[in-house]
Amino acid sequence: MSQLLTEFVRSLYKTNEFIPLHAPTFGEQEKLNVLATIESTFVSSVGRFVDEFEQAMVDFTGASRAVATVNGTAALHTALYVAGVRRGDIVITQALTFVATCNAVHHMGAKPAFVDVSPETLGLCPVALESFLEDHAVIENGECRAKATGQVIRAVVPMHTFGHPVHLDEIAAVCERWNIALVEDAAESLGSYYKGKHTGTIGDLAALSFNGNKIITTGGGGMVLCSNGELGQRTKHITTTAKVPHPYEFYHDEPGFNYRLPNLNAALGCAQMAQLPKFLEQKRALAEQYRNFFKDSSFVFVDEPSHGQSNFWLNAVLCEDKVARNELLETQNAAGVMCRPIWQLMHRLPMFNDCLTGPLTVSEDIESRLVNLPSSPI
Repeated sequence: MSQLLTEFVRSLYKTNEFIPLHAPTFGEQEKLNVLATIESTFVSSVGRFVDEFEQAMVDFTGASRAVATVNGTAALHTALYVAGVRRGDIVITQALTFVATCNAVHHMGAKPAFVDVSPETLGLCPVALESFLEDHAVIENGECRAKATGQVIRAVVPMHTFGHPVHLDEIAAVCERWNIALVEDAAESLGSYYKGKHTGTIGDLAALSFNGNKIITTGGGGMVLCSNGELGQRTKHITTTAKVPHPYEFYHDEPGFNYRLPNLNAALGCAQMAQLPKFLEQKRALAEQYRNFFKDSSFVFVDEPSHGQSNFWLNAVLCEDKVARNELLETQNAAGVMCRPIWQLMHRLPMFNDCLTGPLTVSEDIESRLVNLPSSPI
């Protein structure tokens, strides 16, 4: 199978050179936009492309407001702040996630707590979430608190792993019952839909990422999606140093973040947004190729859930066991076809190993068997 997979991937990308996991694709408009920004001299936090990029994201996702930030971690940090997370709080998320999810929680002075994922979505499981809360939480004076410590459980952060939308209705219902804010980590899911709604528009707030390996890129960059105008206005204010508008005076009415996306990056983003529909078509076609290739094998292709449409940001397969996973990783990377395991579970990392953690049976199984495959649009 290893040799067949190498040959198959090389046939897809039509090259004998090194094949990366996910590379950006640029066209002529990206160059023109960046050049126009340089010639305008408005390369920093002021310029027309920032506004255009935010509006393009509103138009595409259907969010009430979109606020551009310097990267995805800054977007999630801001979303948690606007959602009311403060020092000493607990934020529930999944252990099967990229470390940036938990880093943003840590930067708030809060602590993550970990629950299991769903085998259908690889994202936060609503059943595991409900069970965790029943075991570890109680409602006191309208607030959800940890039974053991009394800390406020302020938010739940599901991550749409590899672009596959989680069970949002069920998670949202649990959050409502327990009076917890829902903040979506949609960093990987631009172009993914849950029951016809774009991911990141069901929770109170959400974070997108435009890192160089995402489906579109601004080099670095992120975006906060807001569910209503009030949250949008608040998010824009807090990310722009909390500066009160004035023709010439500098007055800031609270501590804020300097998380503004430079116009230079937004220029790239605007051109990339024009290509997004094409990228999504190409990635669905690539997923179909992988699906067919693995159909009669011992490997299980990770497909989109029945309740949604995935952007298939990263394609993945589940191997029979960890031995088969390691063999696939070693042979493909040795052959110049970049494949990666999923992230190590967050509760095993030294900075998060003392966090409250529920049973992680599904997460541990997926961690031991999953391999990501080259997924650049073709």
